Amino acid sequence: MNDRPVHEFREAECSGCISQEKFAHSERKRLDFHGGRALENVETASGFNGTRASHYNQADMEIRRAQSLKGRMAVILCVLVGIARLSTLYGAGQTSAVSPAVQQLYAEAQSAQANGDRATAILKYKAMLKLAPRLAAAYNNLGMLYYQQQEFPEAAAVLEKGLKINPHMTSAEALLGSAYFEMGEYEKAKLPLESAVKGNIKDDFARMLLARDLVNIHDYEGAVTQLRTLIAHNPKNQQAWYLLGNAYLQLSEQSLAKVSEIDPNSFLSQEIAGEIMQSMGNTDGALGAFSKAVKAAPTEPGTHEHLANEFWTLGKWTSARKEFQAELVNDPNNCEARWKMANSLLALHGSPEEAIAELDGAIHRCPTLMQARVDRARALLLEGKPAEAVPDLMTAEKASPEEPSIHFLLANAYRAQGRTADAHNEMQIYGKLKDDAMAQESKRAMEDEKIKNEAH
Repeated sequence: MNDRPVHEFREAECSGCISQEKFAHSERKRLDFHGGRALENVETASGFNGTRASHYNQADMEIRRAQSLKGRMAVILCVLVGIARLSTLYGAGQTSAVSPAVQQLYAEAQSAQANGDRATAILKYKAMLKLAPRLAAAYNNLGMLYYQQQEFPEAAAVLEKGLKINPHMTSAEALLGSAYFEMGEYEKAKLPLESAVKGNIKDDFARMLLARDLVNIHDYEGAVTQLRTLIAHNPKNQQAWYLLGNAYLQLSEQSLAKVSEIDPNSFLSQEIAGEIMQSMGNTDGALGAFSKAVKAAPTEPGTHEHLANEFWTLGKWTSARKEFQAELVNDPNNCEARWKMANSLLALHGSPEEAIAELDGAIHRCPTLMQARVDRARALLLEGKPAEAVPDLMTAEKASPEEPSIHFLLANAYRAQGRTADAHNEMQIYGKLKDDAMAQESKRAMEDEKIKNEAH
């Protein structure tokens, strides 16, 4: 008989490493599967004697009792008590080594556990191992008890011994990796956690711990692989998505640092510096870095656009328009640069007709660029052509129905055509969207103020 019931001890492997609040529900949910599989394994075994049948019945009772408990640690403890009754006696190739004295010690250990007396249970398991030092499952159970006591060095030492006897105890590998993780020995935790995941590819709790461990040793590519697998198993795993984003961020920072290391004076290095300055709100620093990038590579697509965007954000329309024009010389198919160039012209109260010509080019190349359609509608309204403006606004409204400015412009277009009712309807929508936006902003401000006032 194999040792699969022993593997069920991975119920404990993430104790202390994943928050109780987030995973208590999922722990209870997967309990039915783990407990049911342990019992299924025993049912298929042959040669049950009276003692084994008794332990089977006790295990069934413990596992069923676990299903009624609330709270992660209570569930884990109860299912472990139940499965331990199976795993120790039915470990791989070990049933013949279980003497009556060992069985008696085992029963006493389980009784102590049931009464919450882990210290006594530990002593009983240690006595068992003196009588049966090759009983691998007993090391697994003892290691689990040490782990529950948060005596992680002791747990690791015992689990290492058990794995030397039976290297295929997936549950012991998961517990060992978790113990090392809790001790901050992340390099040591990697191998047993990898083995645990390989031994049971569906164990997402061990996989999550492995991903966190890989992040801690700066193996971000390895972490990405594990997190991608977790997300494939459960696309709504919020923690996995969060950690994946952080891992990609770290990889991005490493890559960008390498760019600057290769040549700190290159235009790419200057663009990176400018983007960092932007994120910090350092406008002068960003303008300086982007200007250096343009000087270093004036014909490289993207250099003028970075500088132009910074001018555009600051409302420096003339400088922005000049840089967007320079960008289009290097990259004539850049739709966003063409749109922003026209947008800058409208902001300068320039020729609507010229802006329309520029926006026609942007929309022809990129028909889904809705900002360009809205600006073309604005220019057409300025030209006194409301009927021509409406199609662009209707297209933009379908793409972004929650954008207030589109409804405001539609109201103006309808009013100019004498469509009073339609204009009134659009103004009502505009007013509601503006009110909703202001209410949301006010709510956020109040929440921020509350957090600030409650801080000590």
